[in-house]
Amino acid sequence: SDHLTCLLRNLYAGQEATVRTGHGTTDWFQIGKGVRQGCILSPCLFNFYAEYIMRNAGLEETQAGIKIAGRNINILSYADDTTLMAESEEELKSLLMKVKVE
Repeated sequence: SDHLTCLLRNLYAGQEATVRTGHGTTDWFQIGKGVRQGCILSPCLFNFYAEYIMRNAGLEETQAGIKIAGRNINILSYADDTTLMAESEEELKSLLMKVKVE
C-alpha cells in the first residue's frame, strides 16, 4: 500500500550513524543502504527484498543447479546467508549474473 511505503521511506530517510572505536568516536555519516540494526522490522524487510530479487532473477525457471531427490536446487537461503549452487562454473556464473542484474 502507498501508506506503508511512505511510512517505510520516512523511517529510513536521513539516517545517520557514528562509530565508537578504541581511539574515540567517528564523525557522523549518512547511511544509504541496508536495514536498521536492531529494528524489529529489519528481518522482515530484508527477507521481502531478498525474495523480490530472487524471484525477479528468474532462478526458479532456470535449469541450472544440482539435482536432489529429483528436484533442481540452485539456491539455499538462511537468515542473511544465500548460497547459489550449480553443476559447473559456467552455470554458477550464469546464476550470479541473473542475481547481479536484479
